[in-house]
Amino acid sequence: MYKINDPLTIKSVTFRNRIGMSPMCQYSSINGFANNWHNVHYGTRAVGGVGLIILEATAIVPEGRITPYDLGLWNDDQITELKKITEFIRNHGSIAGIQIAHAGRKASHDSPSNGGKQLAASEGGWQTVAPSSIPFETSEIAPNELNQAEINTIIEQFKDTASRAKVAGFKVMEIHAAHGYLIHQFYSPLSNKRTDKYGGSFENRIRLLLEITAAVQSVWPKEYPLFVRLSASDWTEGGWDLNQTAELSKLLHKQGVDLIDCSSGGNIATAKVPVAPGYQVHFSEEIKKIGVMTSAVGLITSIEQANNILEEGKADMILLARELLRNPYFALKIENTTWPNQYLRAK
Repeated sequence: MYKINDPLTIKSVTFRNRIGMSPMCQYSSINGFANNWHNVHYGTRAVGGVGLIILEATAIVPEGRITPYDLGLWNDDQITELKKITEFIRNHGSIAGIQIAHAGRKASHDSPSNGGKQLAASEGGWQTVAPSSIPFETSEIAPNELNQAEINTIIEQFKDTASRAKVAGFKVMEIHAAHGYLIHQFYSPLSNKRTDKYGGSFENRIRLLLEITAAVQSVWPKEYPLFVRLSASDWTEGGWDLNQTAELSKLLHKQGVDLIDCSSGGNIATAKVPVAPGYQVHFSEEIKKIGVMTSAVGLITSIEQANNILEEGKADMILLARELLRNPYFALKIENTTWPNQYLRAK
């Protein structure tokens, strides 16, 4: 029996197996609304047997989108289409999660298929914001440095989006604090040069994430899991690293976060990331050693590889990204997996 096929219970939610779909931007929304593409994309993975489906980075505000084509949940009108997705996922035995996010200085870009360059206002772009007025790429327009009132507003926007996610039927909440987006920009010393209570020391740089987490917890049902995705390393000298990630994870766990989604990179354009199969698993392994549940992600492509990570105690859950784009029925290959009745003739 594969461990990857063992159910996992976090609070009141039981996942049918240890496979989750990692959030992956689809760049298919208009004005932040989900549509038929999202229905089919996420619904197919539920039919394909994964235990958890985390929807792509979903913006808390229009200017928090990476691109104009990102999913959003900044107003109540966007709930209706998302509710259709969560209902389908639930009806096919999977759990629906959502990742809520603000892109900060990495917002206002074109989609990758169109080159991914920063968009000027004349091209449908907008002014970005960040902890400090430092652009991600030297060729880009510098972001505006956020003041206290603007920070307070962003915290409330995370809270409001979490409330809408609850109404939309999601059972797992993930705060996106990785990949060089706004929260990561605050906790990394390479992108945060502030001198107020949000900058300088480790305690100050992590303050925004802790405040956002508390705001989300004030509206998110206590019986539902709360995840935080962290970049465990900037892969750059003098930047954020695994030791700081471990300390932050302890604090988040103490605050009530259930699982740390262990990723890395994304904050420094010139970083040299040693990409290889399972290259981020050691981050999950080290965080799990301190008594915090973790998920592992990053070039995990086979059932055997995923199962070994779990058997060796390096993660509690495996999140698959590109592999589930290539093969939405990945989980149906696991021994003793329950197939949808409609597909039994192909088993």
